[in-house]
Amino acid sequence: MKKITTALFILIYINSFALAATESATTKVININTKQLQQQMQKQPKTLLIDVRTSEEINRFGTVGLYQNINIPRGWLEFRIKNQNLSKDTPIVVYCGQNKRSPLAAKRLMKMGYTSVKNYSDGYFAWQKAGLDVNIYDKTSNSFLYLLPKKVITDVYSAIGAPAPGNYQNSGHNNNLSFVIGDDAVLVFNAGGSYLVAATLHNEIKKITKLPVKYVILENAQGHAVLGSSYWKEQGATIIAHKHTTEILKRDKELIKASAKKFLKDKFLKSDIVLPDIELNDKLTIDLKGKQIELLHLGPSHSPDDVQLWMPKEKLLIAGDIAFNVRMLPILNHTDVKGWIKTWDKLEALQPKIIIPGHGGVTDLKTTTYYTKNYLVFLRTEILKIIDDGGEMLDALNIDQTKFSHFKTYNELHKQNVDRLYRVMEFEE
Repeated sequence: MKKITTALFILIYINSFALAATESATTKVININTKQLQQQMQKQPKTLLIDVRTSEEINRFGTVGLYQNINIPRGWLEFRIKNQNLSKDTPIVVYCGQNKRSPLAAKRLMKMGYTSVKNYSDGYFAWQKAGLDVNIYDKTSNSFLYLLPKKVITDVYSAIGAPAPGNYQNSGHNNNLSFVIGDDAVLVFNAGGSYLVAATLHNEIKKITKLPVKYVILENAQGHAVLGSSYWKEQGATIIAHKHTTEILKRDKELIKASAKKFLKDKFLKSDIVLPDIELNDKLTIDLKGKQIELLHLGPSHSPDDVQLWMPKEKLLIAGDIAFNVRMLPILNHTDVKGWIKTWDKLEALQPKIIIPGHGGVTDLKTTTYYTKNYLVFLRTEILKIIDDGGEMLDALNIDQTKFSHFKTYNELHKQNVDRLYRVMEFEE
């Protein structure tokens, strides 16, 4: 009996040792550096990159600017990872700021049964220091503007908006707010996404010139273009927009306000929509002393009422939402993609040297063509192939758009864009 007990003890001891060794092996974290992370994300684009810092840290410092990046704080990892509907062999890379929490997070995922987990041991701050792409949710945390205005050329300035959807962190400043200084007054292009954003922009204008703001142009009827109009009206400015903008605002005013108020919350204070004082059809010359300025409606594009500001002498185009840079454009329910591509020919005919797009930094014709027309042509071409081959919506949603995955807002928009465009194209003659 004693011999059997001893043998059983030895067997249990051996099995326990083997189990401990197996668990140790399965929980051994593989660390990768910055270069290796870049290589993995290129070779395995379906890798899920998880930032395990808190949302407060990310709002303050930013996060890695790759479309595969998501935020799940370490304390919520066990609960929220399930929402991603991953298979156990999905490649996962976790990271934090300085490699303190991410090794523990990686171990936890491995114990949960995920078989392809790595830890980016350099961490976010090393990525940022290397000058690689990051997402900063608010670059001027002490201002309602995402970025303060910067000079583009003499007398032309632009406050570049966040390359992201409007949210509480960026105060709804996710489009470009520009202004032109004449000899007698100032023209502002875009009223801003709230009363507070408009007032903040005006304070920055006052630091540059004492001249009054005479004109405010609404590029279209979207919230981030019109919700600051109540502020500018209080300052005595003349509001100008396309005639279609007036029609849309009359119809959808309360919907536009309600949508913005939902995410702006207390930052929506005093925001309201003022209807235009002056409307244009195709072209309007602006009387700003010392400057030759034309407001244009080149044709249907992102919205049916998109307006552009052209300075022929300077060859500078404040393009509004006809042109995008850095981020993926959204196809809205009223977006005429086929018309937008044709309208682009008129933009090219202007031969602008400098373009301030609706979204993204100041750039040129070649860059905006890449981010705008080329993407639209790609989508129409691929969807047309599917329709001609008798395919369906599901086939269209599986179009490989990864060559555009470096566009900001790719995650939010690439499937939605296909969905909306396919529904239009399937009924085209």
